[in-house]
Amino acid sequence: MLGLLAGWFSIASCPAADPATDLATRTLLLDAQAFGRTVVAVGAGGHILRSTDGGNTWQLARVPTIATLTGVYFPDELHGWAVGHDAVILHSEDGGLRWTKQYQGPDLQVSFLDVCFLDAQTGFVAGAYGQFLATSDGGRTWTQRPVITEDFFLNRVSRGSDGTLYLAGEHGTLLRSRDRGATWTPIRTPYDGSFYGILPLGPKTLLAHGLRGSLYRSADDGDTWQVVPQDQRVLFATAVRLRSGIIVAAGQARSFAVSRDDGRSFSSWAPGLTTPVAELVEAPDGTLLAFGEQGITHLPAP
Repeated sequence: MLGLLAGWFSIASCPAADPATDLATRTLLLDAQAFGRTVVAVGAGGHILRSTDGGNTWQLARVPTIATLTGVYFPDELHGWAVGHDAVILHSEDGGLRWTKQYQGPDLQVSFLDVCFLDAQTGFVAGAYGQFLATSDGGRTWTQRPVITEDFFLNRVSRGSDGTLYLAGEHGTLLRSRDRGATWTPIRTPYDGSFYGILPLGPKTLLAHGLRGSLYRSADDGDTWQVVPQDQRVLFATAVRLRSGIIVAAGQARSFAVSRDDGRSFSSWAPGLTTPVAELVEAPDGTLLAFGEQGITHLPAP
């Protein structure tokens, strides 16, 4: 999920030959996912890092590209997909240890920004300039499926507990699918800036986050929205709900916000990290991990 984040992330200082433990603290990482006992992170230079101990140690995966990777998703503990620049889609069948190039679009200027799978067969990729691809055969074939008429960036695909899918993008773009991605309906909001994601909080409760400190909450699956007041006017690139119920949003340097009332209000939080964050993940052991310009950072409990 790179989107406009490239404007405030630097990818210049990532030596490709560094060992995994060094890369974990030095390379730009843009997305990650925890599943089972495993955490997999992707980022600049085609780097994919894998941990099975809560992020304490990392293994560098075998990857057939040096393109910046911006999104990763595992619907189960074996099958995973990663996407990124150069219109590339990678696939793993062993929990993220080894990857093969499954697809590459003809226009290498296109960046794929996020990926989501419903199961090991049905998945979607979203990206720059309105790019949206779908597969129903585990990625053996991918089909372009336009979901918007404009060439806006589609930054993130997310999935609710009831299977509803959501897309977030530029110029106030939010979309919803209740039929496994076959059709998409625009969600109207009072905001026309860029959204970087929708965090489903329940079957009908959503939190949308984006530029200029924008946080919007809906209790009716996006039919109506309420502004969530908070005092940080910065980009919130990611948000996560921890198993404790606490919600953490993060993005630009020093900007963290925490909610303890299911997203109705947020307060500033200062965990000590002062570099940009692209993704937050709660590891299987409960550790909160931040992924971004400083690689992987263990954060204290909020």
